[in-house]
Amino acid sequence: MANRGAVEMLVKSSPWRGRRVLVTGHTGFKGGWLALWLHQLGAEVSGFALPAPTDPSLFEQARIAELIHHIEGDVRDAKAVKAAIAACRPEVIFHLAAQPLVRASYEEPVETYATNVMGTVHVLDACRRAPDVAAVVCITTDKCYENREWVWPYRECDPMGGHDPYSSSKGAAELVIAAYRRSFFADSGPGVASVRAGNVIGGGDWAADRLIPDIVRALLAGERPLIRSPGSIRPWQHVLEALSGYLLIAERLLAGDRSVATAYNFGPSDDDAQPVSWVAERMIEQWGAEGWERPDGIQPHEAVLLKLDCSKARDELGWRPALRLDQALAKVIAWHRHVAEGGGAREISLEQLKEYSDVRSSLMAEQSA
Repeated sequence: MANRGAVEMLVKSSPWRGRRVLVTGHTGFKGGWLALWLHQLGAEVSGFALPAPTDPSLFEQARIAELIHHIEGDVRDAKAVKAAIAACRPEVIFHLAAQPLVRASYEEPVETYATNVMGTVHVLDACRRAPDVAAVVCITTDKCYENREWVWPYRECDPMGGHDPYSSSKGAAELVIAAYRRSFFADSGPGVASVRAGNVIGGGDWAADRLIPDIVRALLAGERPLIRSPGSIRPWQHVLEALSGYLLIAERLLAGDRSVATAYNFGPSDDDAQPVSWVAERMIEQWGAEGWERPDGIQPHEAVLLKLDCSKARDELGWRPALRLDQALAKVIAWHRHVAEGGGAREISLEQLKEYSDVRSSLMAEQSA
């Protein structure tokens, strides 16, 4: 019953109305969606981040700065992080600020480690001296695991690792989170959780060298998408799926449930992990275009097979995916087509937020019946 009640709170505004929330990395794709959702739920949202990393960006297109308290800053700057937390006095912190791209980490490894590892240290250390903070949810990635390219999905207890600088920096961040949790927040202070989502997709992602944005850019330009690794399998999921899990954990922590101050995977159903070629073909078909091509030359190493075991989130939180991958891809296409035809980014984002909340409400009702 406790799990069901917590899930049912997800689509109501009452747990968040008036809550002071800080989102680091709110100018990024996932952070922008989270800031927008929290605002809709009635929270008093502040954001701490560098300027939007892409042009265009969801942050600018949906005019998110109009809805929240926007603070420009860098998580690599410990004093700036401490000052922002002291000024905002958040009850909840969602830490998303990161260098999020595998290929960029090969070009800027020092920046990647400084942002992803020391940025996390700076946020958690500032929380030691922030009495108002009750919950911290640190967002890492499914790539934090030591990838053995095996067929079994990774569980939260599997070893951290990473072949490339990005993946290993996120594995290192997970070690930092666990150490701070045990050393400083075991019995008092905020509950600290980490969340490891699959490859999140959605409207407004314009990142370079990422499959879905690359396909969208090609479709908008009337070109054939270039697909580097058509056989690679990833745990694709809509961004709102992952964010629903993050919100649920924060709600439980705010309610004083320290049992969820741990690590959780969030990903698609076991039978919904698909190869890159499948994703590309579905998007091209839904857009009404034809075909894709493979680029020439040697490509940097990226994992070929990656799956997540999400049974812990299912059993302990009552969380499970609400959308199939083809539904998620349809939402991506609908978002970008709407904006390309002159529609408002905030308008379509809020519409999709409502649609998703309705779907999740129906799913929870079915589970509790």
